[in-house]
Amino acid sequence: MFYLLKCFIQMKTLLNNIDLNEALFGNSNIGFVPTMGSLHDGHISLIKKSLKLSNKTIVSIFINPKQFNNKEDYKKYPKNIKKDLKILKKIKVDFVYLPKIKDVYKDKNKIKIKLNKRDKILCAKYRKGHFEGVIEVMTRLTKIVRPSKIFMGEKDFQQLLLVKRYVEKNFKSKIISCKTIRDKNKLALSSRNTHLKKNDLSKAGKIAKKLIIFKKELSNKKNLKDLIFMKKNELKKKYNIKIDYLELRNTKNLRLTNKIKNAKIFIAYFINKVRLIDNF
Repeated sequence: MFYLLKCFIQMKTLLNNIDLNEALFGNSNIGFVPTMGSLHDGHISLIKKSLKLSNKTIVSIFINPKQFNNKEDYKKYPKNIKKDLKILKKIKVDFVYLPKIKDVYKDKNKIKIKLNKRDKILCAKYRKGHFEGVIEVMTRLTKIVRPSKIFMGEKDFQQLLLVKRYVEKNFKSKIISCKTIRDKNKLALSSRNTHLKKNDLSKAGKIAKKLIIFKKELSNKKNLKDLIFMKKNELKKKYNIKIDYLELRNTKNLRLTNKIKNAKIFIAYFINKVRLIDNF
């Protein structure tokens, strides 16, 4: 009976904070999936997990200007709202929240986000102000939605850890981490992949496969730092790519490590002008 009722419940589109407050009033155990749109199977896996673990699921689509350290990147960020709404309707999401900038940043009180020196590594080192923008928007969205759980992917692992630390310290919301979803070529799914040409997608898949194998090989090796340095140079030459970083770091505190246990290989690189990140 409950299943039949669920099938007839239509997704509600919430265009502002008044709509959102009315829709969520009286609901508990709300699952929240924050997105910037251009939804793919990675987003869908987060949403399905929320649908399974929450009474109600709300998905936001908001391209946050404050997390872009490059104005051109913000303008070019892929958008396909029609397709996104079709996907969300098909998987029976309860609510989709489509705020405008004024809805998210309505509260003019400045939220001062300052990263510790130890956090200015990986993408924080190369994208100045990016994570401050991410943490601020996540703080504002959490305050507006007041979810029990927030579902985030592990592809942006540094982002996941920083947001988890900040949000769980300041709110009752729990961050639920979800595994990275990859395509058949092992490339991590990302909205930015739509900017890649067919041969570039193939190249990115080959890099991912190489690093998956390389990570397995490291389990019985010594001098990991030297091996990673050599692998970085090998990838740069073989695939003609610019690499921001290729590093082995501990998954709990993101410190550089020489031990494979509880560690991941983190990479950020450019294929032409498209910046991709991943971890293995």
